[in-house]
Formats: sequence, structure tokens, C-alpha cells
Amino acid sequence: MNLKDWQYNSTTLSVLLRMSVPMVISQGTFALMIFTDRYFLAQLGPIHMAAALGGGVAWYFSISLLNGILAYATALVAQYMGAKQLHKCSLVISQGLIMALASTPLLVLVGFAMRNIFTGMGHAADQAALEKTYYSILMFCSVTILIKVCLSTFFSGIGRTRVVMVCDVLGILLNIPLTWCLIFGKAGFPALGIAGAAYGTVISTVFSIIIYLVFYLAKENRERFNISASFVFNRGITIRYLRLGFPSGMEMFLNVAAFNLFLLMFQSYGIAEAASATIVFNWDILSFVPLLGLNIAVMSMIGRFVGSGDMHKANEVTTAGYILGLGYSLFLALNFLIFRDVLVELFIFYEESAAEIRSLAGYMMVGLSCYVLCEGMLQVATGVLRGAGDTRWVMWASISMHWAMLVIQFFIIKVFALGPRISWVAFVIMILGLMSVFIYRLGSNRWRDPDKLQAVMTE
Repeated sequence: MNLKDWQYNSTTLSVLLRMSVPMVISQGTFALMIFTDRYFLAQLGPIHMAAALGGGVAWYFSISLLNGILAYATALVAQYMGAKQLHKCSLVISQGLIMALASTPLLVLVGFAMRNIFTGMGHAADQAALEKTYYSILMFCSVTILIKVCLSTFFSGIGRTRVVMVCDVLGILLNIPLTWCLIFGKAGFPALGIAGAAYGTVISTVFSIIIYLVFYLAKENRERFNISASFVFNRGITIRYLRLGFPSGMEMFLNVAAFNLFLLMFQSYGIAEAASATIVFNWDILSFVPLLGLNIAVMSMIGRFVGSGDMHKANEVTTAGYILGLGYSLFLALNFLIFRDVLVELFIFYEESAAEIRSLAGYMMVGLSCYVLCEGMLQVATGVLRGAGDTRWVMWASISMHWAMLVIQFFIIKVFALGPRISWVAFVIMILGLMSVFIYRLGSNRWRDPDKLQAVMTE
């Protein structure tokens, strides 16, 4: 963006804040669920905590392509909202639900094929067994997550982000006590360990879906968006959905694959290194995932103004997004830096490798405080570009950077065996480089070309 494109408007900032705060809270509930799972499992031992990270990331990788495609419905719904084609908002959701249900057999096959990856990456046998259990339960119930994603995009797309917040907060209020009971065998439940954490996730997800459906099928929505007539296959919207959503899905799939492989390689250093990475990424997820709420809010507002052809308002949204993103990230970065030793200590319950974990995790927290600022800027930039339909460029740029990082990490960890600290420095530098590339794209204004924006709206 040129200097003249930066447009501050207090009203737009206020609107974005009202939209993004519920989404930040909503995404924060997902982060809190993962955080508490690992915190509970840490009390069983560092190997259980590390297994939750490895199994969880492998599961997210396995569904990331479909998840990324379906999540793009936020932008599609917002664009139809801006274009005053309200009946197509509900049609988008129906096409997403059809794709989610149709993908179930594929997800089961992927689950069977991927179950033994942990042993293949050289993990200890007891850790790999726990990872396999956690991964398998989540994987075979993945369709519930995809249905929840579909329903949530309707409300984020039309700007009713408080509904998303309510559904997800109620889900986490069930999840935390239920998971505690299932892991430790409280309140008459059997002690299931890491399997209990997975079952708690599935049950609370189904509970959230029920609440979403109550809101979605409410009389106001049925009449305004003609929901009763939307439960049909629509070829034009499906093609547009896949044309714009597939690059986002492929980007997420390959990026998560790269991160997953990096993480599995990093964990192959040993249990202490695996536990250190889990502690740091536990705190990272509490910063990164809520930023996805800001990303979704920015994408929704940009999509709406692209649909209505008002790029001046899009400039205001971009400026407001950076104000909120940088303010949030700076606050977290300072806390991660100043209180890093205290934050690490919260996850140390056993003396086994405790000194080594404290030292390495404390070092890694410094890197986290550096790159969390980049994450704030990056999520705003990707929200703008995806909302404007520039998904192909986002895909290629992000994939290239992540896989270049993976190749470098392979040589650092496996070929030259340089050690976890050097590996971590290389990871932080990659995040800095990724942010720089996306800021450059946003400033180039190629994504704002009128012909490109018109093509985005074509079915």
C-alpha cells in the first residue's frame, strides 16, 4: 500500500474491534482447549505432554486441506453480503456441509495411513504409542470439526461474530472439566489419560455444533437468508468456492505439513527438547490462535467491501487491522520476554530433565517474543489478501517460504546435527522473512487491480 492508501477512521477501527474481539475470544477458546489438554497431561509426565503436541499437530495436518478450503467460506459469505445477494450466503454454507460430509471416507483412510508416522520419525516407542492414540481418536471424528468450521463461517461472514464467541465459549466450558475428568478418572469417569483428552475434544465439538445449529436455523436467519431453500447442490457457487478456497486449503495443508515435519524432526533431538518445544508452542498458541480471530474479522470486512466495490473502506480496515494487531502482539511479546522463566516453570512437574528443559525452553521463549510481533502483522496482511481473493499468490508465497525453511532445518538437524538452539534461530528468521514478503505484497497494490477484483466475484 502506498502512503495515501493508509486511511485511519475511528469508526472503522471501532467496527473492526467489535467484530474481532468476539473472534479473538472464540479462537482463544480453541487455544485454551489445547493449552489445558497439555497442562493436564504434563502432570502425567513430560512424555505425555510431548505426545499431545506431536499427535495434535499431525491430526491438524491431516485435515488442514479440507479445513482451509471450508474456512474460506467466511470471505465468500462476506462478499455475497456486500453484493446484497443474501440468499447465496446460506448456499455457500450448504456447499461446505456437503463437502465436509462427502470427505468422511477419505479422512478415515488418511487416519489409517498416517497412524505409524511417529515411529517412522524416530520417536521413542512409548511416546509414539501415545501419539498414535491421540491422533487416531481425533482423526476418526474429524468430520465434527469440519461441520463446526462450516457453521462458524456463516456468522463470521455476515458479521455476527458474537454468535461464534457464544458457541465456542460454551464448548470450552464443557471441555475443560470434562477433559480433566476423562484424563484423571474423576467424577465417576474412567482414567483414560491422553485418550481422555481426545474424547473431551470430540464431545465438546459436538456440543458446540448443536448450539450453532440452534442459531443458524433461527427464524430470523431462515427468512433473511432463505435457508430453507439452500439445502441443494449449487454448481456455480461450488466451483467458485473451490477456485478461491482450494489455494487457501492447499496453503494450509502444505504449511502445516512443513511445520509438522519440522516439529517431528525437532522432537527427535530427545525428550527434553520435545518437552521444551511443547512448552514454548503452548504459549505461542495462546498468542497466535487468537490472532486468527483478527485475521477472520479483517477478511470478512475486506470481503464485504470488495463485494460492494468500496476500496476506500478496505484501506481503512487494513489500517485499523495493523493498529489492533501490533498493539496485541507487542503486549504479548513483552510478557513472554519478561516472564519467560515463570511461564516455563508452570509446565515442570517432575525433576526428570528439568534443568535441561528450563534452560532450552527459556532460550526459546526469547525467540518467541521476537517473532510474535511478526505474527500480528502477518495475520492482518493475509486477512486483507484473502478477503480480496488474492489466494493464489498467498498460497505460493507462503508454501515456498515454509518449505525452504524445512529444507534448511533438515540440514541443520539431520545432516549437520547442529543442535536445537541453532534450529530455533533459523525458525525465528523464517518467520521474519515471511512477514517481510507479505508486507511487500500488500504494498505492491497488485491485488487491488480492478480486473482482478472483478474476476474474484465471478462464479
